[in-house]
Amino acid sequence: MSDPVIVGVDGSVSSLDAVDAAAREAHLRGATLRIVHAFGHAPGHPSAGGPPWSPVGHGLDPMVQGALARAEERAHVVASDIEITRSVVAGEALEVLEIESRSASLAVVGNRGLGSFAGLLGSTAVHLAAHGHCPLMVVRGRPDPAGAVVLAVDGSEAGEAAVEFAFTEATLRKAPLVAVHVWNTWSERAYEGPGDPLSAVVADVDRLREAEQHLLDDTVAACQEVYPQVVVERRLVRSRIRPALIDASRGAQLVVVGARGRGGFAGLLLGSVSQALLHHAHCPVTVVRGKE
Repeated sequence: MSDPVIVGVDGSVSSLDAVDAAAREAHLRGATLRIVHAFGHAPGHPSAGGPPWSPVGHGLDPMVQGALARAEERAHVVASDIEITRSVVAGEALEVLEIESRSASLAVVGNRGLGSFAGLLGSTAVHLAAHGHCPLMVVRGRPDPAGAVVLAVDGSEAGEAAVEFAFTEATLRKAPLVAVHVWNTWSERAYEGPGDPLSAVVADVDRLREAEQHLLDDTVAACQEVYPQVVVERRLVRSRIRPALIDASRGAQLVVVGARGRGGFAGLLLGSVSQALLHHAHCPVTVVRGKE
């Protein structure tokens, strides 16, 4: 059995949607589902004989256990055969889920928690995408169960983990895979001279297009040999990267992206493309960090 799938629950509608998605993932992987609820700051004067900020004795235990029970019930409706464990941990959700992710195959959260403003991505999702130790699925939008798994190809070394994850997901879901590589004449690959790459003028667009096609083909080829059962569409798009990938998410059941592409600033843990998808994609997004 693989490492567990973990899901963060706070009682919000968004987190219960995440439970549904996490239960499906646990079923597909033959993994345990671990439902995690984090319990705020520890108080300055904890009561004697119990852990800090324990729900027991504070009148909160029924509320917490009720939320967990509802989450477990929903998970069993989605996948009745999975094993489920619960975890109530004292600490900030950001820190708790980051620690939990160290022993998980996948972490799943909703795009907004109880404390988020309507329409805004929750801080937990952004933090885990940048600092988590396993792939993070953020449940958002309206996925098409019959749609494809969309892979954002950027050709970076860090993105190799995302490619493998996308092929695995397509295999588990028995879904086609659409590998999308977006390019334009501002691509850093187009410039090999001195000075500022952003000031470069590309004289041979056809040559650049050919190079970008090779990048897409080479990125997909190795995994396609390992997963021959996956039907793959290779899609080369000349456009602005973020809008093109957001548009590609329409009608998909999942988008998979690396945490940081080849164009990111050194030391940046979460790139602008992955952030844009987390905020605006039309279906769930899985962010996969590389080995950097």
